[in-house]
Amino acid sequence: MKLDVIKLDTGKAGEIELADEIFGLEPRGDILQRVVRWQRAKAQQGTHSVLGKSDVSYSTKKIYRQKGTGGARHGSKKAPTFRHGGTYKGPTPRSHAFDLPKKVRALGLRHALSAKATAGELVIVEDLNLADAKTAAVAKAVKENGWKRVLVIDGAEVNEGFARAARNIEGVDILPSMGANVYDILKRDTLVITRSGVEALEARLK
Repeated sequence: MKLDVIKLDTGKAGEIELADEIFGLEPRGDILQRVVRWQRAKAQQGTHSVLGKSDVSYSTKKIYRQKGTGGARHGSKKAPTFRHGGTYKGPTPRSHAFDLPKKVRALGLRHALSAKATAGELVIVEDLNLADAKTAAVAKAVKENGWKRVLVIDGAEVNEGFARAARNIEGVDILPSMGANVYDILKRDTLVITRSGVEALEARLK
């Protein structure tokens, strides 16, 4: 498939041929959902913790005699049935990450890129070079192109001037090609990839 290549100042810079096996697939929701779940589970801290019966600070003395009270039998006030007692089978620190085959992860990235291309939310730019690499210049370029929540993917190295200028602009995120991932791509309204970024992604996914 072919797409127009633009410059950041909204001028045209020719066309680019995109690989159909990366940008021309029919997006599959099940693949995207699997990869997003894997990403979010891996990012989850898992530091949740509660005090169990052996962790709360109470006397272990038997609170009243075993028989003759007409009440239930209890050993100490650490039991979960009492206020301030330990929690029974509560959450403990653990990793939520699980394995996902590399082929599925790569397929998910292909389908995410294809989803953006199919929806008309993929923009290819020549490069991220600006004559005046300042926040005002980047904000002007973003506004003129009509981008709101945008993810910009550059080549192997991110253009430092553009990244520094875009750092304080809300809704603009930038990643190198190796940082491209399904969750960040789907979360934004527009995906902008530089020409070198396209070449790096095609080399990575072919």
